[in-house]
Amino acid sequence: MPVDVTEATFQLEVIERSRDIPVVVDFWAAWCGPCRQLAPLIEAIAERRDGEVLLAKVDIDANPGLAREYEIMSIPAVKGFRAGAVVAEFVGLQPEASIESFFNKVIPSAVEKLVAAGDEDSLREALVRDAGSTAARVALGRIMLEDGRVHEAVEVLRPASHDLDAAGLIALAGLREIDHPDVAAGLAALERGDREGALTHLLDAVRGTTGDLRDSVRGAMVGVFRELGDQHPLTVRFRRRLSQALY
Repeated sequence: MPVDVTEATFQLEVIERSRDIPVVVDFWAAWCGPCRQLAPLIEAIAERRDGEVLLAKVDIDANPGLAREYEIMSIPAVKGFRAGAVVAEFVGLQPEASIESFFNKVIPSAVEKLVAAGDEDSLREALVRDAGSTAARVALGRIMLEDGRVHEAVEVLRPASHDLDAAGLIALAGLREIDHPDVAAGLAALERGDREGALTHLLDAVRGTTGDLRDSVRGAMVGVFRELGDQHPLTVRFRRRLSQALY
C-alpha cells in the first residue's frame, strides 16, 4: 500500500529511504479526477515489482511547501527518486505501458545493480551482460589502475574513450610511462590519496611542458576533477588555475 507523506516526513520517507530502495511519489489532490484514475494503475504496477520500489503519495493541498519545492504545476505528477534525487518523472494520466517504462527508469537494472556492487567480479559480470556499459568500464578501469594493471585498464577503458571519466583514466594510465619529475610526483600523490598534492604537481607539469605531453597531463587533471565532482573545492580551485595555465 502507498504511504501518505507530509512535509514533516518527506525527508525521511522519500529522500533518505531512496538511498536504499527507489521511491515513486504520486503528487495528487482529492478534487483531481485523473489522479483517482491514475492511482490504481500505479499501485498495481508497484505491486508487480515485488518489493523493488516503494510508493508514496503527497496531497498537494495539505502540503503546499512540497508542491512549491518540486514545482508541481499540474497533477497528477509522479516523480521517481533514487539516491536522494529525482531520476524520472511524468505529468498527467498515462497509459499503462508508459507507466511501466517510467518504473523501468526508476528501478535499477541488473547491470546497474552489478555496477553499484562495485567489486571486480560484479563489474566483469556487468560487462558480460552489457559490453556497452560505460559505468562498468570506468569503475573496473579505476580498480585496475589502482592495482597497477595499467595495460588491462586501458583495454577495458578504450571502448568508452568518448566518456570524460574514461578519457581521464586513460590519460592517467598514459602518464605512468612518462619520465617527468612533476608527473611522477603527481602520480605518487594520487596513490597516497593526496588529491591536492597530485593536482599541484600535475599543474606544474602543464606549465612546464608542451605538445602531446601537456595534453595528456591536462586530460589526467580533468579525470581527477571528474572523480572529485564539479563542486568540490579542489576542482573549482584547480580548474581555474588549469585554465589560466593553458590560456
